[in-house]
Amino acid sequence: MKQKLYDIIFEADTRTGKIFDIILMIIILLSIAIVMLESVKSLNEEYANYFRIAEWIITVIFTIEYILRLWVVKKSVTYALSFYGIIDLLSILPTYLSLVLIGTQSLIVIRALRLLRVFRILKISRYAIESGSIMTALKASRAKISVFLFAVLMIVIVIGTVMYLVEGEENGFTSIPRSVYWAIVTLTTVGYGDIAPNTALGQTIASFAMILGYAIIAVPTGIVTAEFSRQHVRRISTQVCQECLHEGHDPDAVFCKACGSKIHVSTNDII
Repeated sequence: MKQKLYDIIFEADTRTGKIFDIILMIIILLSIAIVMLESVKSLNEEYANYFRIAEWIITVIFTIEYILRLWVVKKSVTYALSFYGIIDLLSILPTYLSLVLIGTQSLIVIRALRLLRVFRILKISRYAIESGSIMTALKASRAKISVFLFAVLMIVIVIGTVMYLVEGEENGFTSIPRSVYWAIVTLTTVGYGDIAPNTALGQTIASFAMILGYAIIAVPTGIVTAEFSRQHVRRISTQVCQECLHEGHDPDAVFCKACGSKIHVSTNDII
């Protein structure tokens, strides 16, 4: 029974596992919708009781799921301290804290973290390859993007400093950090308009920064796209190691590549 529950809860390559993940995703999205609707004052005043009941039902479901996850894994502490384990715990704490603490409305942002649990659904076989491809491309391009971001940081500091000297405090550029803020807003083509150059030289520099911004925005896209084109599609299994909870194994893997433990393969495995 414990092994069957593990296959349903942690695996997404079986029929029951897919159904479980889809139901879980619906509940997660429903809980996020409730959090959003509660922030609308008129709706909260009229349907507060219904929201509270729905929130408790969802919290109980998440609590049962969390307890089952701790029970079926071989190392419950490893799961509890993992990224998803912490998110699972945070998704149920606010509701229980509301019983003993007053003013827990501030914990609404923690309840919104439940949306992160949707990333579990990416383990479904149809998304596993695509999500793995994206992560591989991002990892392969992280060095280039880091150098690019450092170069952009240098550019905004230089432009901000120059604008501070050209425009001065009388035109709103009261300090170099504030001028750098203006440079970031301008270079990213956001343009809030809270600070604007008034001198001819300042406007010329601003025009240069705006044009430069379009070129800068395209660079990260090109870096990641180039890495995508170099990739070979690698099929991966959605099996999760029961010992260390490592994912991303090859379809024919028998042992975990992280800890060497034997991987349990369900008889309903579709990959």
